[in-house]
Amino acid sequence: MRELRRLRLAAIAATTLVLGLGAPATAAPSTTTLVNPVSSGFADTFADPSMVRGDDGVWYAYATSDPLRSGESPTLIPQAKSTDLVHWTSAGPAFSEATRPSWATSTAAMWAPDIRRIGNRWLLYYVVTDTTLNADPGDSAVGVATAPTPTGPWTDSGAPLVAPRPAPGGGFLWTFDPAELTATDGNHYLYYGSYFGGIFATRLSADGLHTVGTATRVAIDNRYEGAYVLQHDGWYYLMASAANCCAGPTTGYSVFAGRSRSPLGPFADANGVSLDQSRVGGTPVVSQNGNKWVGAGHNAVVTDLAGQDWFVYHAIDRDNPYLNEPFGINRRPMLLDRLDWIGGWPVVRAGAGPSEGPTPGPTVSSQPVSTAVPADVRVRGRVGAHAAVAFGRTAGVVLSGRSLAVAGTGGVRRLTLPAGYDPSSRHELDVRVRGTAVTVTVTDEGLNDPYATLTARLRSSVVGSRLVAIGLSDLTVAPLFRPVTQRVPVPRAGRVLVQDDFSGTTLDSAWQWVREDPAATVGGGTLNWPTEPADLVGTANNAGVLLRDAPAGDYLVETKVTLDLGVDTVRNFEQAGLIAYQSDDSFVRLGDVAIWNTRQVEFGKEMPFAGSTSYGGTLLGPPATTTWLRLAHRVNPATGEHLFRAASSPDGVHWTWGGTWTLPAGPTPRIGLVSHGGNVPPVTAAFDYFRVSTLR
Repeated sequence: MRELRRLRLAAIAATTLVLGLGAPATAAPSTTTLVNPVSSGFADTFADPSMVRGDDGVWYAYATSDPLRSGESPTLIPQAKSTDLVHWTSAGPAFSEATRPSWATSTAAMWAPDIRRIGNRWLLYYVVTDTTLNADPGDSAVGVATAPTPTGPWTDSGAPLVAPRPAPGGGFLWTFDPAELTATDGNHYLYYGSYFGGIFATRLSADGLHTVGTATRVAIDNRYEGAYVLQHDGWYYLMASAANCCAGPTTGYSVFAGRSRSPLGPFADANGVSLDQSRVGGTPVVSQNGNKWVGAGHNAVVTDLAGQDWFVYHAIDRDNPYLNEPFGINRRPMLLDRLDWIGGWPVVRAGAGPSEGPTPGPTVSSQPVSTAVPADVRVRGRVGAHAAVAFGRTAGVVLSGRSLAVAGTGGVRRLTLPAGYDPSSRHELDVRVRGTAVTVTVTDEGLNDPYATLTARLRSSVVGSRLVAIGLSDLTVAPLFRPVTQRVPVPRAGRVLVQDDFSGTTLDSAWQWVREDPAATVGGGTLNWPTEPADLVGTANNAGVLLRDAPAGDYLVETKVTLDLGVDTVRNFEQAGLIAYQSDDSFVRLGDVAIWNTRQVEFGKEMPFAGSTSYGGTLLGPPATTTWLRLAHRVNPATGEHLFRAASSPDGVHWTWGGTWTLPAGPTPRIGLVSHGGNVPPVTAAFDYFRVSTLR
């Protein structure tokens, strides 16, 4: 403990000494009350948000260049600021027409910014939708600008960081949605891309202003966009958004995750399925839950003063989905909700999804240093080349140049920060003590991408000890958050009410057809139904639907369907599965579907809207040749709406529960099966059974 004693002596002599003395503190941490959307005070829409805490203790947020209010012109990357993460005001645009990048056309939009600091300056990465580099429109590219403060003035680098990428066969790949990561190897990485082309990762130069080497695809095309990568417990997590971002009241946008030991992947979901294969993987992070919010996606992550992570994203109020006229610009305000880590995976509110009413918000106030250190505590601050933190004689942390040391039980543990770490630049030191375990990280900006993490075990708790901190500015001290460790319960099947094993040669009398398909036959213990060259979406309404009455109250309906759509080839939009049906223009359907080169489980909804119809889908886990599907039905007692939540499984045992769609009160939906979107040759969907159970 010699170094710890030296640390304490140096602290006592230092003029920057900070002390905490006395009995254990009992006051609760200062938290806020959160009501979504948090951007409502200054903006109707604030899409694709990113966020960071500045040196001044203020949080700053950035968004896509939509109008902030109905009737206004687009703002070129709107900026906002807050002292508590839940009440926001405008901080002006990042760009004006005078400072628009010279390589952007005069009509180009600027989308999906990501804010970082590398060295002693701030970097803003963003999309330019149309450049002056090609005569053809839609040649999107990623740009980067620098500034001395989080709100500018921003100076564009003068050229694309990632230039437009010609697509095979013409046009350009979608070079959208940049996000930076600093890895433990000291290198900086940029993630970008979208549905047309996939998501890629490339290494950046030390200053973050140039790409280095060849990019690596980390997520397949036609599934994901809006990448955001962070590190947690030794894993790199790729979070990405899936489905249509902007379908108004039927927007099914949602966020999924995969993880890897390398920042370049491969990223796989909780079942080990890759995010870069045709039957595409992904573990749900957030999806709509049946309240007013739909289209929950395109996220960033920020950490409050207690160490709790918060999920920053946008969503759509299904009752007010457009800024102006129907089918115009989608109204996508900024939401904030707690992000939990359960079983090694990120999930919003333990799986409860977007919050609608008041809920406990972030811890945003530092505990006075005159109070004693609580049993579990987080100390963080900005550091230069040298800094130190000590808790009496129990623990000590020393950062000196590229050397990080923690004194605890068993002596001093040391770690050398990677070559990419610049001690002359400002960084963030994060010290967390929980019980007798201490964890120390060093990052650029506290955005869950540490250069290094060092852990140690202490002889005893730090509760009531003397806190000494040297060389830290923007110092904050707060009781460490209490992690949520259990997910909210998912629907479970109870007593079986209906069991049809298709054991005969004809359908039983409970089944009713809407547009009977004579190609559907019963035999060999299955319902065999070739995918019809027809559909239910839009005005065609020429596909057959096989239905039966649903029981009253809550229930769970399940089927097992074999549908060999192959992989990689294009068979749009062949599918088979379950349906809850009120009419041809009011239904939800769940099935294994071919979406271009991918195979996905889609949970879609169609509804009447503004004199037409609106259709959108949310997505679930990966399908297999044989996929099990479930719909859990409940009635909202306040509105009478029918709530349907979907799940899928590749084996009938391990279920992935996804989003919830609603159908209006009134007509009781019938439940049944569909098989349509057929191609040449069609594929026969084989349904093994149709089961309805009570819901537990």
